[in-house]
Amino acid sequence: MPLKTSADEQASLNLTPMIDILFLLIIFFMAGTEFTKMEERQIGLKVPEVSGAEALTDPPERKVVSVHQDGHITLGHTPVTLEELKVELVAGRSQYRDLGVLVRGDMHVFWQNMAEVMTVCKQAGIQELATSVRPIPQER
Repeated sequence: MPLKTSADEQASLNLTPMIDILFLLIIFFMAGTEFTKMEERQIGLKVPEVSGAEALTDPPERKVVSVHQDGHITLGHTPVTLEELKVELVAGRSQYRDLGVLVRGDMHVFWQNMAEVMTVCKQAGIQELATSVRPIPQER
């Protein structure tokens, strides 16, 4: 009986072919699967309507009202009268209760014009009313 003079190598299991087959099966089943429509989309429901519903999104940015030196008023970039301004603000506030307004006035505008615009904003129910100013640069 012959004696072994060298040590046998440890037997190891090669998992590479098994992993390859597993990935091929996953790809096969993904490609062969029929993506069916969701049952919820097939139900013919009419969603109920409600009155007085408020928007579920955040309110938009503040409306910017500019009072120019010659006295004309713009809402954004659109020229408006005081009456039109009130109508626009009431309409905006009906959609977003917390609508804010930023009133910008020219440095040389009559204060009466600014006061009239702010009064119209308050009459439209605007609670968040701000004015725009620029700080004087400090020299060092």
